[in-house]
Amino acid sequence: MLSVLITLTPGRRNEFIDCQKAKVRIAALPIMDVKTVWNSTLEFLEHAYRLREFTREWLQNPKYTEYQPLFTTQDEWTIVQYFMEVLRPFRYWTLWMSKRHTFTLHHVITVYNDMFDHMDGVLRALAIKKTQCQEDLFFAVKLAPQKLSKYYAEVTPMTGMCLISAHILDPFRMLQSCRKWGKGMDINPEDETLYTTQYQEASPK
Repeated sequence: MLSVLITLTPGRRNEFIDCQKAKVRIAALPIMDVKTVWNSTLEFLEHAYRLREFTREWLQNPKYTEYQPLFTTQDEWTIVQYFMEVLRPFRYWTLWMSKRHTFTLHHVITVYNDMFDHMDGVLRALAIKKTQCQEDLFFAVKLAPQKLSKYYAEVTPMTGMCLISAHILDPFRMLQSCRKWGKGMDINPEDETLYTTQYQEASPK
């Protein structure tokens, strides 16, 4: 809402830029989230967090006192920080994969597992938090792995063996990752569900 109010007219935009003079090298304006743009929510939150002190200063203008209740509280800024922490690995992997100029197939399983591990870590950290905002965030984050699992399930039925084989054949990993996963899940090395066993069974004799 404040992003809209600040950028509504040229005069307001200039006043917001004036708040930044002599404080930053390049002045910036608030941006808005765009549902159809990947990673826009994270960029919006980072931008708002970086400009929070200038937003507070802009609201101190007598002309805009009616908007002061819209300013984010310290507890809300803490939640914003949590959200940024949750979202950043997703942006990292998205940009990392999209900028590769070589094959990336062998990275797919690693990326998914890294994101699942990240979400597990966030949930463990939030589980001990007691404020209502943090409990609400815990509930939201708890749903994220379900969504991620849905995407993962859509990737694996037809291409699972291909992804596993590509990962195993990666010269930097070979079978190490699969063995580690099996050990972490306490799966017997002889178990036919183990990825390494599946690969060995599918490989030409």
